[in-house]
Amino acid sequence: MYLCKVPNSILDTIQFPKDLRRVLQQDLPKLAKEIREMIITMVATKEGHLGASLGVVELTIALHYVFNTPDDIIVWDVGHQAYGHKMLTGRKSNFNTNRQLNGISGFPKIGESEFDAFGTGHSSTSISAVLGMAIASRLKKDFQKQHIAVIGDASIASGMAFEALNHAGVTNTNLLVILNDNAIGIDPSVGALKQYLLKVTLDKTPNTDNIFEALNFNYSGPIDGHNLSVLISELKRLKNSEGPKLLHIITKKGKGLKQAEENQVLYHAPGKFNAITGNLHPKKEIKQAPKYQDVFGKTLVELAALNKKIIGITPAMPTGSSLKYMMEEFPERAFDVGIAEQHAVTFSAGMTTQGFIVFCNIYSTFLQRAYDQVIHDVCLQNLPVIFCLDRAGIVGEDGATHHGIFDINYLRCIPNLIVFAPRNEVELRNMMYTAQLGLKNPIAIRYPRGRGMLLDWEKPFSIIEIGKAVSIKEGVNIAVLTIGTIVNNVIKAIENCLIPCEVSCYDMRFIKPLDETLLHIIFKKYNTIITVEDGILLGGFGSAILEFAAKNNYSIPIKNLGISDEFPCQGTIDELKEIAGISSDKITQTLNYYL
Repeated sequence: MYLCKVPNSILDTIQFPKDLRRVLQQDLPKLAKEIREMIITMVATKEGHLGASLGVVELTIALHYVFNTPDDIIVWDVGHQAYGHKMLTGRKSNFNTNRQLNGISGFPKIGESEFDAFGTGHSSTSISAVLGMAIASRLKKDFQKQHIAVIGDASIASGMAFEALNHAGVTNTNLLVILNDNAIGIDPSVGALKQYLLKVTLDKTPNTDNIFEALNFNYSGPIDGHNLSVLISELKRLKNSEGPKLLHIITKKGKGLKQAEENQVLYHAPGKFNAITGNLHPKKEIKQAPKYQDVFGKTLVELAALNKKIIGITPAMPTGSSLKYMMEEFPERAFDVGIAEQHAVTFSAGMTTQGFIVFCNIYSTFLQRAYDQVIHDVCLQNLPVIFCLDRAGIVGEDGATHHGIFDINYLRCIPNLIVFAPRNEVELRNMMYTAQLGLKNPIAIRYPRGRGMLLDWEKPFSIIEIGKAVSIKEGVNIAVLTIGTIVNNVIKAIENCLIPCEVSCYDMRFIKPLDETLLHIIFKKYNTIITVEDGILLGGFGSAILEFAAKNNYSIPIKNLGISDEFPCQGTIDELKEIAGISSDKITQTLNYYL
């Protein structure tokens, strides 16, 4: 292997890993510094996931230096930490487009690069995927190929990761699991495994048997994940070892930026900041409407103070969901169960059987991981768990893996389940209040990422009648039926259409049960029905209206607006709504067509 003289900028000379392998090992720390500087500079202005990528710079370099990628396979669990990987695998020149419309994805993506062996965006999938690849290589008689899964201490505690470890331990595959142990996911890691890993980290001699050796893994470590010499040496050794292996490395999330090291939760995805100082940009002193997650969190605290049976549960997202407020006020009644959505749902069901009122807060896209539990453990038994689905609808720059666009579709088909979408902050508060008074059925309350519209939202509670829609605006020709906060786009669209007085708007509020009494009135009164939703059209809210029309032999024109049969990419929420045809301007165009 030819080794080049170190230039002023090593990173400028590297397009692909083959270029990296020409660099002298002694010069790699300089490269690590350059990669960190580029990540910090880009994320400071473009936003993204900062801390995780800073924490694995040395590991990223070592992996591509030792292994023959892309022939050897690396899969990054979740993918929050993949920015350095992207820079070293042909995407450095367009890294400034990260998470932008028509740019590169913020997560590994098969269609983007041959170095992205598997698309990751949800946690704990890497070991299963890599094990599948490793067994496939053995079946193809390719015994030299290396298969590496990089997984964090929070993700490896997931049930799916344990399932994969359990299977891998009885195979003779060329599999290397790298446990990136930094004691934090998005929020600090929780659970017994975290305590075990902490014990290993502190004195390296836990009183219990090594959990990974018990699963037949060749365990090594823990080692310093920021020491390139040690990393490279150990990876070279493991490269020549047979069977499943696990390397335990200790890293610091946010490494190289003081603020990110000291405030790891905030700097997981800090938004824009000063790249030189690391300080977040000062917020403008203007009163803003609250984030929906904060409406949930603060309302739950308010209700929990009045009702001692209320429990809050989240799988590893206390900050993102704002359950942190209840954890601070009522720590004995609020639970972070770690990255364990299936457990969170069934745990909620179990507590509900004992008379507690459980608010189970899960991001819409993450609830997909617990679909069987929602059906079997909650709805089949008709247990009144209150699911609060944060990040419902299009979420923006995190892209396809994070859009909450399937919840209406996958929930409305389940018997016993109520599905509700508030149009504003007050409606969310009132539905939470109504639910904790006592429902006979489970309920899913879906609400979006970001801020609402109301400054004065902390109003006295009132009961919402289950299955009751409301009229927002009366017209004479066209009825627009909406669900959730997309009504704001509809109202603006009606104001800008050719004949606003011709158009009515109804907030249906409930996808299930539908307000069929009102629907009969609407179908008899209007000439055209338009439905608008921020979810997938197939099987969604619009489909429910079509089913109602077919069942009752209504034959008037019905136009469904929503997201077509595809996975929306990354981009701003406004950009993606424009593409989907549910921006206010696009809705206006549709109205004008039917007027």
